[in-house]
Amino acid sequence: MKVSVLRIFVIFFLPFVPALVSAQGDGFVSGKIVSAENNGAIPYATVFLKETRYGASTETNGLYGFKAPAGDYSLVVSAIGYERIEKPVRLTPGSRTKISLALTPKTTEMEEVVVLGSGVGRVNKSSFNAVAIGTQELQNSTKNLSEALAGAPGLKLRESGGVGSDMQLLMDGFSGKHIKIFIDGIPQEGVGNSFGLNNIPVNFAERIEVYKGVVPVGFGSDALGGAINIVTNKHRRGWFLDASYSYGSFNTHKSQINFGQTSRRGVMFEINAFQNYSDNCYYVDTPVEHFLEDGSTSLDASLVERVRRFNDTYHNEAVIAKAGLVDRKWADRLVLSFTYSHMYKEIQNGVIQKVVFGKKHREGNSLMPSLEFGKRNFLTRGFDVTFTVNYNDNSARNVDTSAYRYNWLGQRKYQDGRLGEQSYQDTRSHNSNWNATFTLRYRIGRWHTLMLNHVFSAFRRENTSTPGSSGNSSGADAIAKQTRKNITGLSWQMMPSKRWNLSLFGKYYNQFNAGPVSASDSGTDNYVRTHGSVSAVGYGAAGTCFLLRGIQVKLSYERAFRLPTNEELFGDEDLELGKIGLKPEKSDNLNLNISFDRQSGMHGIYAEAGLIYRHTTDYIQRRIGNYSGNKTYASYENHGRVKTKGYSLSARYTYSGWLSVGGSLTRMDVRDNVKTVTGGTSQESLTYGGRIPNQPYLFANSDLTLHWQNPLGSRSRLSLTYDNFYMHSFPLYSEKLGSASSKERVPTQFAHNLSLTYSIFQGKYNFSLECRNLTDEKLYDNFSLQKAGRAFYGKIRIRLGENGTRNHAGHRRHRK
Repeated sequence: MKVSVLRIFVIFFLPFVPALVSAQGDGFVSGKIVSAENNGAIPYATVFLKETRYGASTETNGLYGFKAPAGDYSLVVSAIGYERIEKPVRLTPGSRTKISLALTPKTTEMEEVVVLGSGVGRVNKSSFNAVAIGTQELQNSTKNLSEALAGAPGLKLRESGGVGSDMQLLMDGFSGKHIKIFIDGIPQEGVGNSFGLNNIPVNFAERIEVYKGVVPVGFGSDALGGAINIVTNKHRRGWFLDASYSYGSFNTHKSQINFGQTSRRGVMFEINAFQNYSDNCYYVDTPVEHFLEDGSTSLDASLVERVRRFNDTYHNEAVIAKAGLVDRKWADRLVLSFTYSHMYKEIQNGVIQKVVFGKKHREGNSLMPSLEFGKRNFLTRGFDVTFTVNYNDNSARNVDTSAYRYNWLGQRKYQDGRLGEQSYQDTRSHNSNWNATFTLRYRIGRWHTLMLNHVFSAFRRENTSTPGSSGNSSGADAIAKQTRKNITGLSWQMMPSKRWNLSLFGKYYNQFNAGPVSASDSGTDNYVRTHGSVSAVGYGAAGTCFLLRGIQVKLSYERAFRLPTNEELFGDEDLELGKIGLKPEKSDNLNLNISFDRQSGMHGIYAEAGLIYRHTTDYIQRRIGNYSGNKTYASYENHGRVKTKGYSLSARYTYSGWLSVGGSLTRMDVRDNVKTVTGGTSQESLTYGGRIPNQPYLFANSDLTLHWQNPLGSRSRLSLTYDNFYMHSFPLYSEKLGSASSKERVPTQFAHNLSLTYSIFQGKYNFSLECRNLTDEKLYDNFSLQKAGRAFYGKIRIRLGENGTRNHAGHRRHRK
């Protein structure tokens, strides 16, 4: 008991000790912050000493005051809707310094992103339910972008294995293709596996915006579950360099370098390159098929053995080069960029773990040129234009030509002349994908804003196979696979005051699909071209209101549609089977969110609660099945009706720059809402009311971070972070079918992680150590696919030149 009390004391009271020790040499600064327009007091403005942890927020009368060690500083003041200001200040021991300032209002009020010291905050003033995740505190870790998202309320990362494995995001009961991914507002559908979120280092982004449920018109999205927008650093910077290298368990290497410069005349260039490599040779627990000397095999499904993965090497490389002009009279930003990426992946197992491969692999590469243009006040004041276009040319090769069958021990057995472990193939898929977005935004006076957005995408895939591969006798498919999407959105926003605003919007969806379907029962030859198109109209409304100090309520509704993706329509030419006849999903989405954000001196409290409701028809569901004998594949199909109800809770406390502790809890019931077996009958479906299988419904996470300033010398910082993740058991298949004793479930899991980071010379040189899955928990996300056990990583990072991102008083503010 004494030990437990001591630990509690250390964790919660240690951050206060430095403040008490240094109080004797403190000075005091106070004053009033007013508006230069009418001399009125500005409440809730942030006042802090630059590059320190000392600061405060103004009260309702505009007054502020706080203590800090004696010395020379820059006092920084910022407030929503006003220009940021800095002023030199000198504090002397035991004295009081009074500084009152007047802030100049901004000419236009854009949505402001406020990221708390915890790394998670709100997109303020936006009527949409959005969360902003700052990456600054994560950039010394080995995390990628998808892992950074795991800390957001209601969000869970689902992986099928180690580095480079297939990844899906689960958000408020929807997963995978239901959630759209953007980079700086540009859709990422069709970019290829080599440039996925689980391959991109967290240093690539300045912040990540998570839109839950209703997605703003400006993205032109057809998402149901929400959208992820990766926001890169577009601040005008001088010369800068950010480079890192990490090494860890399972022979994992990761490196990244980002450098560039913007001249005084606005000429800019930037190079961002990164790579990932891992053998993924971790241990898994599984039944093993044994090859006997007499040529027979033996498999005891009840006997689980611990074996090491041996055919799971993965590596990818990517280079993004940008060049252009910024801050010109005719363009705020005109940038041309080229992205090249390459990946190689060995396939250790199929969509379930009992299927094992020894030589099967795939590789791919992608080249994507893109152009970005943006201009505020184009031709007339209040009229903003943004235009982006990119072309993605990528190819993927799937190879399965081995004459041997392998088991989990790495032993092999000759297949008597049969080629292919799953089914013989040496297929190259060539994909071409066009994406263009065009956005007009017009501010009418101080209250009203109109926005028009149009997104066009066109995808085409052509396959080339060796003779006999996947049932083809010819070298190339005679029928290409094609899809075209057009999504147009129009919104109107009314913002009569800072306390509340309202948005109304409508969206028009249109999709054309064409591709081959089999005209025979065997499904192996005699393909004919089929095509079709679909269109729909969606609409919705979103509003927000600040009730009391720090309390914000957001409510939104949308009649939403999601068009099938390329992968769902056409598969991946390997383990995923497409279905060209899929219907669009339709859903009524309702979201309510209440948040509280209060900064009082060095103390910060943030809490939120969200409720969601979804009624979805023609829900696109991923299933596992056997085809062509004993071969296992994943496929997609429309499921009549699905009802989703749930909530998410999160809270966080921060003390100055020393302590951050918080967590979140999510519960989402996604249930089968089809009452009868087939239309027109009264026979009740056996799965009615049951949970949609293979989908987590209860999970939680928490974390604790401690920071020490100057522990081993001036301008240094030491950070210790502990975080965990809990997931409750969930069924693999329908919980309504079969007896309880025979039902397969993904087990309950509780994983723990530790990381230690030491920075010197104000963050120029950084060293970190990590331990993931500290207790060596058996972790599963999808079916029987086991993820890595305990792992250790180390990372070195160097940052030179201009930072471009300000960190103060536990908050980071960005203009959208």
